[in-house]
Amino acid sequence: MRRERRRYYAVMLMLIFVCGIVLTACQGGLTGGEKGQNQEVQKEFFAMDTYMTFSLYGEKAGETLKDAEAKIRKLESEWSVTNQNSEIYQVNHSNGNPVTLSEDTAEVVRYALDMAKETGGALDPTIYPVLTAWGFTTGKNRVPKETEIRTLLEHVGYEKVILDGQTLTLPEEMELDLGAVGKGYAGDLTADLVKEHGLESALLNIGGNIQAVGSRPDGEDWRLAIRSPYGEGEVGLLKVSDCAVVTSGNYERYFTAKDGTRYGHIIDPKTGYPVDNGLASVTIVTEEGKMGDALSTALFVKGLDGAKAYWQSHDGFEMIVMTEDQKLYVTEGLDEKFTLSGTFSQMERHVIRR
Repeated sequence: MRRERRRYYAVMLMLIFVCGIVLTACQGGLTGGEKGQNQEVQKEFFAMDTYMTFSLYGEKAGETLKDAEAKIRKLESEWSVTNQNSEIYQVNHSNGNPVTLSEDTAEVVRYALDMAKETGGALDPTIYPVLTAWGFTTGKNRVPKETEIRTLLEHVGYEKVILDGQTLTLPEEMELDLGAVGKGYAGDLTADLVKEHGLESALLNIGGNIQAVGSRPDGEDWRLAIRSPYGEGEVGLLKVSDCAVVTSGNYERYFTAKDGTRYGHIIDPKTGYPVDNGLASVTIVTEEGKMGDALSTALFVKGLDGAKAYWQSHDGFEMIVMTEDQKLYVTEGLDEKFTLSGTFSQMERHVIRR
């Protein structure tokens, strides 16, 4: 939901392979394939400050795609931090007064707060002012002074947010941002809509968050290329069906300071500084996009040991972790589904087991 994501996701669209075909832009138009159950309708559009590509298969694909795009735009109008008419904007400018939310917005806020608690604050939807101080929400990057960061952290803390039913109270000088769960939650709701229309096969690329509905029309798994966090190209191929795939990494958005220090956009809510723990990327595979979105960020913050420990004590997801020294860690549920490719075929590989 932030403007600086645009360039990264425009590139990302060129790196997601499906059925051996690169997802390419349609310039906002519709493309159609063969008729019947395998009929494909695809559209690229811009929403939530990112590029999205929806590929739907089936006789009702065209009308379903229109409803799916409308759903995304409705959620965007409710969750944007910059749209003065959005619910989140109203919350952030409420001066501590209660704000009544719509059902969708209340649910996504509740989930963000629950995951913040579940991850011990590694995910915190109130970190937005700190992100802004570093310039990751404005595109004007800078290194804030330590005193500035300490002051901003006084107004960060998910536990200070009060959500009673659909009534949200945010203390003064705090700001809420759903960027860490919003796209995943939107993916879940859109996937539900697609299924309600009777479609059994669809691929929703929501700015790099992949939501797979069912399997490919031929019954085989979708084949997704995982982008290399070390440079151009992809590091391997992942086979999945009916799930969400979400990746986080500081290679996505970063800046280099005058002293040569590189700062990534994923901030540790406890320190207010960009994460620097040796991880290059974390990919989460799970049934729910909202969980994938939340955990890809939170486990990146936790680091390798923290991510491994979290997975070993929680069910409902699998993960792929890559370190800056080019080591690969894959949970056992994905060991046979993820294959390294090209120059990465000899990458040191470790399987994480319970």
